[in-house]
Amino acid sequence: EARMSREAWGRATDASDLVHGEGQQGLARDPTQPEPPEEAGGRA
Repeated sequence: EARMSREAWGRATDASDLVHGEGQQGLARDPTQPEPPEEAGGRA
């Protein structure tokens, strides 16, 4: 559980950082996020 929480938190932080930094372009080419940016796009 701790590991999952940490991973999820890291992912959310990374996505947020990219959204505020480079925007969708950063998310699209983010190698640490193989999954589609559904969460980021949903709350963006």
